[in-house]
Amino acid sequence: MQSKGICRIGVFYDGSFYAYSQNYFYHERKMGWLDFRAFHTLLQEYLRTREQGFSTYKVVYAAWFQGLFSSPEAEERQLRRDRNLHHDLMHSGIEMKFLPMSTSKGEKGTDVALAVDALQVGLKGQIDIAVLVTGDGDFVPLVRELMKNGVRVLIAYFGYEDRDCKSFANERLLNCANYEVNINDLENNKDFKAFFKSLFRISGEKK
Repeated sequence: MQSKGICRIGVFYDGSFYAYSQNYFYHERKMGWLDFRAFHTLLQEYLRTREQGFSTYKVVYAAWFQGLFSSPEAEERQLRRDRNLHHDLMHSGIEMKFLPMSTSKGEKGTDVALAVDALQVGLKGQIDIAVLVTGDGDFVPLVRELMKNGVRVLIAYFGYEDRDCKSFANERLLNCANYEVNINDLENNKDFKAFFKSLFRISGEKK
């Protein structure tokens, strides 16, 4: 069977969801800081096992969506962490899509921004697979619309419950997508445990 060339992957980050897991792995499990480039490699290899017939699997687009405090509303420590995050995203080729956030109203509009971007990229035929890094059930309509237009969807989430730390994905969201993967489950998966281990960077913590 002749291969179809490159499988184009778009990764859409629910920033707050991902950041919560970064803090969990670093502060609670003492494993290190989640590295974006290693995460993309893991996604590429995972999709190689799900999408057959392509010669290459490559993240060709990635975007990060999160609320951002203005400097008067943010603590100095938060400003340092934000700057480190910006550098991590730039070095990983991830487009930053921050929205203004206030202490009174919190994070607003990020889900809509993610959905609009995913639809624009997907409906233009720029990707074959959309990876949504989230567990939020509000994205069910987005998943259905992408799939209706021929874009396959993988829900990549972090599912764990450890003392006061808990993360999960909405069941409706998982059931409506083509594929779903709990990244934490790969820690003991014989085919992916090496990729899982490579996710964590020991140095350069974002305090």
